Amino acid sequence: MSAHGAELLTSVIWPISERAHKKLTKIIQMKTDWRCQAVSGYETRVASEIQIYRDRTDVHNLPPIFHYWSNRYVRPQLERRGLGSIEDMFLRELERHCAQHSGATVRFLSVGSGNCDLETGVAASLRARGYEDFVIECVDLNPAMLRRGADRAEKLGLGGKFAFVEADLNRWVAQHQYHAAMADQSLHHVVELESLFGQIGESLLPQGTFIISDMIGRNGHLRWPEALTIVREFWQELPPSYRINCQSGRYEAVFEDADCSTESFEGIRAQDIVGLLKEYFHFRFFLGFGNVIDPFVDRSFGPNFDPHAVWDCEFIDRVHRCDEREMAAGRLQPTHMLAVLGKQAGSPLFGAFTPPAVMAASGDIAIAKPVECAYSRGQWPHSAEAELERICAAVESAENRAKDLETKLNGAISDQRRNETEFQERTAWALQLDRQLLAASLYIVVKEEELDSRTAWVRRLEAELAGQTAETTRLENELTDRTQWALRMQSELVERTEWALRMQLELEERTQWALSLDRELSDLRRRTKPLLIVATYLRRLLWFARWLPARVMSRARNSVRASGQPAS
Repeated sequence: MSAHGAELLTSVIWPISERAHKKLTKIIQMKTDWRCQAVSGYETRVASEIQIYRDRTDVHNLPPIFHYWSNRYVRPQLERRGLGSIEDMFLRELERHCAQHSGATVRFLSVGSGNCDLETGVAASLRARGYEDFVIECVDLNPAMLRRGADRAEKLGLGGKFAFVEADLNRWVAQHQYHAAMADQSLHHVVELESLFGQIGESLLPQGTFIISDMIGRNGHLRWPEALTIVREFWQELPPSYRINCQSGRYEAVFEDADCSTESFEGIRAQDIVGLLKEYFHFRFFLGFGNVIDPFVDRSFGPNFDPHAVWDCEFIDRVHRCDEREMAAGRLQPTHMLAVLGKQAGSPLFGAFTPPAVMAASGDIAIAKPVECAYSRGQWPHSAEAELERICAAVESAENRAKDLETKLNGAISDQRRNETEFQERTAWALQLDRQLLAASLYIVVKEEELDSRTAWVRRLEAELAGQTAETTRLENELTDRTQWALRMQSELVERTEWALRMQLELEERTQWALSLDRELSDLRRRTKPLLIVATYLRRLLWFARWLPARVMSRARNSVRASGQPAS
């Protein structure tokens, strides 16, 4: 449903506020943007990269003619430097670190390890030479390849020597310090080379080394214009049967320079590898080789050549001699590299060619010379009849493959029809969900309005509750004080009650004692009553006895005074 339709629907169904109306429009726009959002180019490439190598158990399945060329021309260069193979270059460096750190666990890093063929082979060789204290950490984007590597390590009894990390090298962050790092045909798959080289440089120990075997030609494994011209000149000598692309099945009358990085990370920044390595590390060993020879010995056209056929071998020899001549003159740069680098400058050892300078920028790339004639029939290695037989065999193979593809296509068409039916059903279901979602969105907006009003009401209640809480707190404090006072009064009352009870007991005791005394006193009074009467009379007599003489004497004195005679 369009945003306009949604606006109309909202204006008719619910009388919502302008703010809610804007919010609903934003929700619908977000939903529309989500529908229209396509998978990013980077994520598409990641998915393609994982899919390409998910079931590829042998990533080094090169045609026999490649081994003819490498054994005849590359191996001697390695042997002159004491190496029997490319694996020996990695093994020699890792063994050197194991020997230098004897008694301690040595940790190695492999970026883009894939199926871990090189890593398990090197680990087995190290163990055969008596080294046990090492760990190889294998980092790769593809979980299926890492599982194959783990299975291979377990079968060789090397499970404890490996750590497997599933990570995108463009975003990988080092978690350890390493004595050495290695990359075998993996750097030309990396977009963020600066980030990867920075992480490796920071995680390598000061004496650590970075061992590399990789492609360093033009991005996407395209030919540089000067090389493309030479390739197409040699292409003219090839019979038609040699021009069939064994990977795509396409016949190329003129060599088509295809960009391998359009859908995956294949060769995405191959031409930048050497220049960036110079910025982050110091070259200690470099061996460069190959250029024009690549299309004739790779997986696309290499299977067309027979290493046991004289003309085929002579053709490959001539192409290689052209490579050496042009690279020696500085007109071509190698597209293959074997290198050992360190964090600190050392004494570099180079082969016939030093590490090339950074390749030309895209604006400086010249246009390859056009091909005047696609065929040079006089140089074909066999007769037209033999060539016809080869072409017929190729056509028959192509027909068989076409039949297989047709069968697969018919199955795919059936699947497509089922998918279309399911798609229509799911589309109807999705439209129904879309309507439900719109209704739910409108309901949500209304509920949000109601929520806002209730939120304001709740805030008022919260303010009132805060006041009530303060009053309650005050009353609780007062109640606490009065409770404490009451407890003190209760305690004092208990004490006084106990005292009163003691006084009452004492009073009762004294009352009993007083009553007993009263009874005794009553008995005493009864017995002493006659005596008291006698005593009373005696007191009165005594008083009278005392009073009478005094009275007589007083009257006598008064008589004497009256007579004027001295008293006697």
